[in-house]
Amino acid sequence: MRGSMHHLDLTVSDLAVSAPFYEAILHFMGYRRVRAEVDGIDWDLTAEGTCSIGIKPARSARAHDRYTIGLHHFAWRADSRADVERLHELLRAIGATILDAPADYPHYGAGYYAVFFADPDGLKLEFAYQD
Repeated sequence: MRGSMHHLDLTVSDLAVSAPFYEAILHFMGYRRVRAEVDGIDWDLTAEGTCSIGIKPARSARAHDRYTIGLHHFAWRADSRADVERLHELLRAIGATILDAPADYPHYGAGYYAVFFADPDGLKLEFAYQD
C-alpha cells in the first residue's frame, strides 16, 4: 500500500543484547525472524515480508538521544487495550525498561491508550491502541 512502512532499521550497540529484546516484542506483535547474520537481524511482519524491522550493529559508541536530530520514538499499533496490557506484562517479564505503564493519553486523541518502553540502548518505543 502506498505510503505504508516498508522497513525500519535500527542501530544497536550490541546485537547479542538487543536481539532477545526485539525477538520477544516483535514475536508478540506477529513478526518472524527471517535473517540473522553478523551484520544484522531482520524480522518480517508476514510471510510475504510486507513490513520488516531490522537491527544493525553500531559503528560508534555515541549514545542515543531522542532530542537530537534523528528518531525520537517509534510506535506500533495495538489491536485492543488488552493487547497493550499483554505487551506490558511481557515487557515486565523480560525486564524491559518501562517508561510509562499502560494508561489513557487523551491529549494524543480520544481513546488513546498506550505503554511506553525503551530498548536496551534507550530508544523510546510505544505500543498504542486508539478506539
